Amino acid sequence: MTAPLTIAIDGPSGSGKSSVAKAVARRLGIGYLDTGAMYRALTWWCLERGVDLADTEAVAEAARTLPLEVGTDPDAPTVAVDGTDVGAAIRTSEVSTAVSAVATNLQVRPVLQQLQRDLMARIADETGGVVAEGRDITTVVAPDARVRLLVTASEEARLRRRSAELHGSADAAAVEATRDQVVRRDRDDSTVSTFTEAAEGVHLVDTSDLDLEASIEAVLDVVAGVTEAEE
Repeated sequence: MTAPLTIAIDGPSGSGKSSVAKAVARRLGIGYLDTGAMYRALTWWCLERGVDLADTEAVAEAARTLPLEVGTDPDAPTVAVDGTDVGAAIRTSEVSTAVSAVATNLQVRPVLQQLQRDLMARIADETGGVVAEGRDITTVVAPDARVRLLVTASEEARLRRRSAELHGSADAAAVEATRDQVVRRDRDDSTVSTFTEAAEGVHLVDTSDLDLEASIEAVLDVVAGVTEAEE
């Protein structure tokens, strides 16, 4: 039997990895997992419960008991904590500003990474494959994925895209307002994971000069190349 089609995608903020990952999963008819949303959900849960994010052990304990549910349909991915839909709440500026404190907690990362492995296996078993995207999927969570990609873009392109997404504009003021969420978070997260350079065996896709459709096609071309080479 053919092994499930596991696709691991890493990349910095604003590189387009989330939009591309969902579209690739949709076109291939397999499941989708946003691992970054899991760190955001834990951040939201800690803030809701008054857990001090500087207390690394308390946050790690919250991670171990996090009542998380994730929907893996690329057309309608969902995130719920203890029965509460937090899909919108985890994208607020409050969570975006605080999430690095959780994502860089070295006691938290192994807990969520194992959960991510378990979810990838379950999704792949249920749908025949999975596209998982995040920061360290290609190197730590799923180094044995059949297809591994780093989706990246220039800082200028990433700031422009995220500004348009968050503020509806990519003018100078909007870009500056977005800089902290993009540049600072990438800098913080790079202290605990490598997602700016492709590791050995990881395919690099630079979307700086590509629109969404071209970015999707570039990733699908890599997937096709890898799977054809296996035949």
